[in-house]
Amino acid sequence: MKKNDRIVVYPAILTPDPDEPDFYAVEFPDVSGALSQGKGIANAMAMGSEALGLMLSDARNLPTATDIKTIKQANKNAIITYITTNLTEIAKKVRKPLVRKNVTIPENLAEQAKANGINFSEVLTQALTERLEA
Repeated sequence: MKKNDRIVVYPAILTPDPDEPDFYAVEFPDVSGALSQGKGIANAMAMGSEALGLMLSDARNLPTATDIKTIKQANKNAIITYITTNLTEIAKKVRKPLVRKNVTIPENLAEQAKANGINFSEVLTQALTERLEA
């Protein structure tokens, strides 16, 4: 784990499959769409961690985690546990489609940026992200 990693932890519900007791469905009450399954508890938790990360990797505002005691009371026949994921690592693995844009900037600004090794695409992406989040 690195200093800047975004680690999140959410309670999960692991429900055994009635037809195949070795398989578990995984759901996160606080993260709709984060659903998975796995053979055995360890595999189910690993698959759940990946599903959780994929659903939250680009979320601006993370949902608040429900108290695990509340979830246990409502799901007495399931396994209730915490599952963690590293959003920083998941985001690195997710490929986002890119588009090429042609921009016009003042010549002296372009020269200064080039001399300082500035990546134009990176700066434009950061600026647009900041502007859209404001």
